[in-house]
Amino acid sequence: MTEAEFEDMLQRYLDGTSRPGERELVELWSNQLGAPENVRLPRSEHEQVRVAMWRQIEHLTNDANENVAPTGRVLQHPASFWHAPVVRWVAAVLLLIGAALVAVLPHKWQSETATSASTAASSWVQHRNAGKQVQLLTLADNSRITLYPGSSLQYKSGLAGPRREVKLKGEAFFQVAKNPARPFLVYTDQLVTTVLGTSFRVKAYAGRKNEVAVHEGRVSVQIRQGAELSATPVRPATRGVVLLPNQQVEYSALAPRPLRKKLVANPLVLAPLTLTFEKQPVSKVLEALEKSYGVDIAYNQSKLINCTITVTFYQESLYEKLDMLCTALGASYSPTDNARIQFDSNGCSQ
Repeated sequence: MTEAEFEDMLQRYLDGTSRPGERELVELWSNQLGAPENVRLPRSEHEQVRVAMWRQIEHLTNDANENVAPTGRVLQHPASFWHAPVVRWVAAVLLLIGAALVAVLPHKWQSETATSASTAASSWVQHRNAGKQVQLLTLADNSRITLYPGSSLQYKSGLAGPRREVKLKGEAFFQVAKNPARPFLVYTDQLVTTVLGTSFRVKAYAGRKNEVAVHEGRVSVQIRQGAELSATPVRPATRGVVLLPNQQVEYSALAPRPLRKKLVANPLVLAPLTLTFEKQPVSKVLEALEKSYGVDIAYNQSKLINCTITVTFYQESLYEKLDMLCTALGASYSPTDNARIQFDSNGCSQ
């Protein structure tokens, strides 16, 4: 058998086009030597395996075909050795075993490696704060989380996946590293909060209403059941809400209703505020409060057109400042849905 004939026989076996008797004989030897049956090697790897195994066959043939024995007797002519049926088929089987090892072992190793990596990527890391002090966590993306006592947080190892996802039970304050390409999702038992990079607080204690309050940036919140996970603050879900700083949303599965955003209990100053107003229009004071706290204060401009005030603010909260205005003007105010404040006044005489 020439090398060309050997290649043709092997290629027919690998391609599944063996001639009558070839496949049965090859598989008989293959079974005896423990090689896998029905080997299917990618065509791109045929040449690499063929060259390597042919060299091995040549090596075995040369070793066995020495011309002269120690006694001077001629052992066997190389051609007659190669034509021996057993040797030919052993060589063929060796080639097939080599092909099987090249085809099976690397792919098996790659498969096991991929499975191991997939398992590691899909595994969840859990942190539980069983102490009495807050715990500070830093995730793989440099997001920082303040986990409150009695709370637990789960997240995928390395925050693997197209989205950065965490699961919260209890309460935590999130400072999320900005990454518009990979939204950050916080799952509670009732809500899904999505951010691209901002800071906010989430409360989700068992048996209580869930709350999300924003410190800075924009946050998208949805009811978890039926949530659109692809939604973001830039492209919010139809049934969700987008929260801005000093806004929050509450939801209870025990009394479900559409999400309505409102102001937090104690809005924080977001921009510098003028502290002293000397005989200034009340409308100007209200506009300054809107800008400083990022709130929308609705009022009747026509009724306040003649109203001026002299007032100095110190460290009062937003609502305390509004109380001061109301006391001076005989007015009133009330928070409303959609995070607005309604300021009502009967006006001022000239």
